[in-house]
Amino acid sequence: MANKSSRRLTLLSNHGHVLVCIANDSDVRLREIAERVGITNRSAFGIVDDLARGGVIERIKVGRSNRYRVNQAAPLGHDLVAGLTVGDLLAAVTDAAHAPLASEVAAVSA
Repeated sequence: MANKSSRRLTLLSNHGHVLVCIANDSDVRLREIAERVGITNRSAFGIVDDLARGGVIERIKVGRSNRYRVNQAAPLGHDLVAGLTVGDLLAAVTDAAHAPLASEVAAVSA
């Protein structure tokens, strides 16, 4: 077990991290999800299954692989965030959220 000083606080659960992986790359493989999140392949499979059963993602079979579609309209599922959707969360934490705003790009190039 890691000592207290080496543990990092993370504000998203493993379910949230897996969702971000899928939102960033709809063709991501379970092995890659596990590596990126720092969990086992079995845990990644279970979390993807939870997200699919909960209506947060849809698995689309493509040959021997899966492609994923995120249900942006799915509710976050807790009273504290009532009215917010998966899309709202992903807008704040995915790669697209880290892209510079058009106004920032204009200011730099001016």
